[in-house]
Formats: sequence, structure tokens, C-alpha cells
Amino acid sequence: MLEPIKNNWRILLLVVVVLGSTVALFGPGFGPEPAPGESASEAKQGITNLQYGLDLAGGTRVRAPLSGYTATDVALEGESPEAVAEAVAAELDNASTRDVGVVPDESAVEVTETSVTESQFRAAMDAAGYEYGGIRSGVTQETRDATMEIIQGKINEAGLSGGSVQQVQSITGEYFILVEVPGQGRQEVIDLLEERGTVRIDIAYPDGNGTAVQEGALIQDDFEEIGTAAQSDRGTGAYVPVTVRNTADSGQSPAHSFQDAVTERGFADAYQSQADRCGYDSETGELGNSNPCLLLVVDGEVVNSFGMDPSLADSMAQGSWAETGNFRLTTGEFTEAQTISLNLRAGALPADLDISGEGTSSSISASQGENFRTYSLIIGVLSVFAVAGMVFLRYREPRVALPMIVTALAEVYALLGFAALLGYPLELAVIAGFIAVVGTGVDDLVIIADQVMSEGDVSSRTVFNSRFRQAFWVIGAAAATTIIAMSPLMVLSLGDLSGFAIFTVLGVLIGVLITRPAYGDILRRLLTVR
Repeated sequence: MLEPIKNNWRILLLVVVVLGSTVALFGPGFGPEPAPGESASEAKQGITNLQYGLDLAGGTRVRAPLSGYTATDVALEGESPEAVAEAVAAELDNASTRDVGVVPDESAVEVTETSVTESQFRAAMDAAGYEYGGIRSGVTQETRDATMEIIQGKINEAGLSGGSVQQVQSITGEYFILVEVPGQGRQEVIDLLEERGTVRIDIAYPDGNGTAVQEGALIQDDFEEIGTAAQSDRGTGAYVPVTVRNTADSGQSPAHSFQDAVTERGFADAYQSQADRCGYDSETGELGNSNPCLLLVVDGEVVNSFGMDPSLADSMAQGSWAETGNFRLTTGEFTEAQTISLNLRAGALPADLDISGEGTSSSISASQGENFRTYSLIIGVLSVFAVAGMVFLRYREPRVALPMIVTALAEVYALLGFAALLGYPLELAVIAGFIAVVGTGVDDLVIIADQVMSEGDVSSRTVFNSRFRQAFWVIGAAAATTIIAMSPLMVLSLGDLSGFAIFTVLGVLIGVLITRPAYGDILRRLLTVR
């Protein structure tokens, strides 16, 4: 019993890989994560768990630089970044400290306010008294990294499966942010990217002259935890559960400050029962009654106003609420709650994407993507038949050629399984990598067959094993060369070429470690008798 397993373990390994790929491709637990409000079956883009990229699913690609200017080789002389930012911002009429960034590790100072020109920034640096090497267009690496992280967070929170963000560099040295979102139209993606996503809580309260507003009672940085949007359990509407920070490096924590503000504005006296309501009119900006209101403000616009649960108001008046800092941001629409949750979690972009130029964005319709998938499938099938035909013409012996074709197909099937398991979206470049794998794979199998059969009788297993080892050394050397040649493409920011390189290298590794040895075992069983 042990002897057949010992001699055929490579074939068994290939079978296990094929079965595992089948589970990854069709198993219910391996599909893409559904977006909010979407079922698992709707999240799939077909009968398999494969995800398709922009080329094959349709969608939008945006390639744009970040707006801003950077002063390089700045002599900071040990000054704190805050002091430098304040000094430079003070010399700019149309920018604040939040628009000026200082990166000591890069010896750089940047400005991200789009209305600031290069000459204005240069004059501000000179007036602030800082020596610098030069001014270049664009922002620092730190800002680019932060932007990519925030955009990826926005994509994830919006449930846009398959969306990706990466940094690419042009041949002139300019850096771009490349965003690809399958299945979405151009305007939807641009709206998502341009959204600065500022959210705050204001307090509207009556005073002697009508309605007054205390702005920024809570701002984005005050929130410690942000939950996901949910339908209200109290009738219509939706909400986002949040937790306000109850700790601070110095002074009062945001939770205690908010608690004091709510108590000072009289929420406990105004909301003593569930029947009490907020009477804020968003059109006039006035209160319809004497009750104070919390205003949910997104990007400077009031999207909802609400009162306060009596128990919550009482806990704030008693000073106990700040220990937990939990409450709900309520809205009238579930989509609004989703947007608020997204903006709070992802935050605002540290710099604007300049998508005004030509060629910064492109889109592929869903029908085009479907056509590309169909054409890719046709090309794949034709490639297999072409290779199979050449192999049969070469050997004219089914017991040699048929296992060769089956092994090559198993290799492609295993790659598809890995793509489904990793959730890697298939692009045209990836399909090209699959075709390259089929070609190099069959080449290697031809080398094995020729080496084994070209020197006469091969009925002895000892002779077979000797010839197979000679062929495998050639295959191993060729595989190492391919991996070394493709490695730079895997790590460099070269867009679609990365996917081509990744799956070419993965296919070579699967071939050398699994399929080529398995084919050798199959040939040995078919050609040897002792």
C-alpha cells in the first residue's frame, strides 16, 4: 500500500491542488465580500468566485497627480513641524496651517491648497526665512502614502469590491495616484475621490436674538470608534453608532467637552420625554421651538438635525456619559448614514487629486467588459487547441501528448484557483500571463518528453529517472531565469505589468514544484515496465 503512494505522491499532490482550486473557485465561503445591502450571490460576478478587474468587468480608471508644491532640502534647523507650518502659513493669504505640511524625514515643506501658486509659495518660504534647495510640483511621499490609504479606505467602506489604489511614476519622474474601480461609472468614482468628507456636530440653541449655533462641538478627530450604518430600530431612518474619545493629552477630553456643551445648552431640561422634538428648520436655519438641537454637518451642509433621548440627556447632565462616550448619529436615509460612516472612517484627503487634465480618467462599460471576457475565453480555448494540435503532430502518440495537455490545463486551473483564493481581480494583463504560462509550461513538458524518449528504449525506471533528472535541470535553470527577469516587474509600480509578472512567476513555480514532476510520474507509469 505504501509503495504506490511513495512512487506517485507528485500525482496525488497535483490532484489535491486541483481539488483545492475547485473549492476556491466554486466554494460559497471564498467569494468576494458583499457590499452593504448586497447579498453574497449578488457580490459574485458569475458562477465562480473569480473577481474581474476593470478590463473584464467594466468600470473606471483614474490616473492623476496630487495638487500642491513641495520645497525640497529645507534647512529646518531643529524647529518643530508645527512652528514651521505656522510660519509659512502666516505668509500665505489663502492658506492655513492645515494646508501646509512639514516632513522632517524628507527635509521638505509642502502646501496643498490648490489656490496657492508656485510663486506665492516661493515668496512665503523666503519671507519665513527658510533656506531650501528648490520648489517642485507635487507633494511628499508621506502625503502620497496617506492619500492612498484614505482612498483605499473609502473604496472599502463603500463596498466597491475589486477597487485598487497604487502609486505610479512617469518617465519624467512625476508621481501619479492610480485608482481602478470595476463596475462603477466615471462620475461616481470622481465624486468619491473629490469628496473631502468633513463631518462635524454643531449645536443650535436659542438666545436672545433668535437662533445661535455653536460650531464644531464635535469634529472628526474627536471620534474614537465609528460603527457601520444600520437601519433604525425605532421606525424609519438610519444611524451610525459612534464613540467619542474620553481621554486627552492635555486639558479636557472631547467627550467631557461635548458633555459640558450639551449640559450648558439645556438639553436635559428640553428633552424630558420621548415626545419632545427638535424643531430646527434647515432652510431658514432657525429653531421652531425653544429646544436646542444637534446638527449633523457634512461638508458644511446640515444633513440632519435631532434632539436627544431623555436618558442620554440625563446621563450628560449627571456627568456620567463621558465615561463611555457612546451615542448615535441619526439620519433620514440609509445612504446618508453610509456616507457619514464612510467619511468618518476614511477621513479627508490630505491633498486634492488634479483630475482636470485630459486623459486623467477613462471608463469601460459593462458591455465592453463582458465582450473582453468572451474574447479572452475564446483566445484561451484557441490557444489550448493550437498547442494540443502541435503536440499531437509532434509525437503522434496519445499516451505522451494527452497527459501533456491535461497537465498544462491543470496548471492554468490551479492559477485560477489561486486568483479566486487571493481575491486578485483578473485583467487582460493577467490573462496574457496565463497564456504565457501555457506556452512556457508546454515547452518544459516537451523538453521532458524529448529528453526521455529521444535516446532509445526507456522501459527501465532507472534509465527514465536518469533522463528525467537531466531534463529537470534544464527546466529549473529556465524557471530561475524567468523568475529573475520578472521580479522587477512584480515590485515596481508599473500598473498592469505587475499582474502579468505575478501570475507568470506563480505559474512557473507551480510548474516546477507540482505539474512538471507530476507529468514525469505519469510518463514513468506509462512508458516503463520495470
